[in-house]
Amino acid sequence: MAASNEFAKPGEYKPMDMLAVAAAREVNDGDIVFAGTGLPMLAIMLAQKTTAPNAVCIYEAGSIDGRPIDLPTSVGDARCAHMASMAAGLTEAFFGQLHRGYVDLAFLGGAEIDKYGNVNTTVVGDYASPQKRFTGSGGNPDINALARRTVFIMVQEKRRFKEHVDYITSPGWRIKKWPSGEEAHKKDVYGKFFRGGVSAVITNMGVFRFDEEGIIYLDTVHPGFTPEQVKDNCSFDLNISRCKGETVPPTYAEIDLLYKVVDPEGIFLP
Repeated sequence: MAASNEFAKPGEYKPMDMLAVAAAREVNDGDIVFAGTGLPMLAIMLAQKTTAPNAVCIYEAGSIDGRPIDLPTSVGDARCAHMASMAAGLTEAFFGQLHRGYVDLAFLGGAEIDKYGNVNTTVVGDYASPQKRFTGSGGNPDINALARRTVFIMVQEKRRFKEHVDYITSPGWRIKKWPSGEEAHKKDVYGKFFRGGVSAVITNMGVFRFDEEGIIYLDTVHPGFTPEQVKDNCSFDLNISRCKGETVPPTYAEIDLLYKVVDPEGIFLP
């Protein structure tokens, strides 16, 4: 018997399931999606098998419009190229597609984010003498700057959600103009090169969006949490007044797809 479209109850799904389903819902049918290894793969493959069958995925290593039978282990896995329109490389993915403005949606991660959507994947502390150094930017700033919409997927912790990040790897909605240092909206800084920006942040506790001024607010809270708990896990005064209620939980059919069709080997799902 096929799994039903009834909503699962708290305790019947894991935080990773909620993250994957919430991310998949950000994909519109027909979107060209730039995805990296891990949760973004779960999200785009689930979306293609549910609400966005015509979405096209560009894997970071260069496979374009592939339809893997099941989940690849990374963006460099040969399975990414199954039924692909093109199996190229980084140059084609970044310069042939992203830089030309073809990407509608990008999924990214980060170590820190601030209330303006600036993301840090570089260092904690002073850049010259950091407390901790991460792997660096990778393609994060390029992808975030050139996609029309970006969705960041992160773990919710007070130390990660900051008033101001220690280092801006990927600019959010309010950044400093050069050389004056004056803070301005991203549209004003980028001018004619502006394409879009961060549209959502999805964590294990809720879904966040940005207002007209480029300031983050809580849009929905995941079942099992309260808006106040989410606010307590931010280092700034999070706006929870616009919270619409609980995030729609996964359906039994979506959970079934995730574990039996998308990731039957348990590569990323527990």
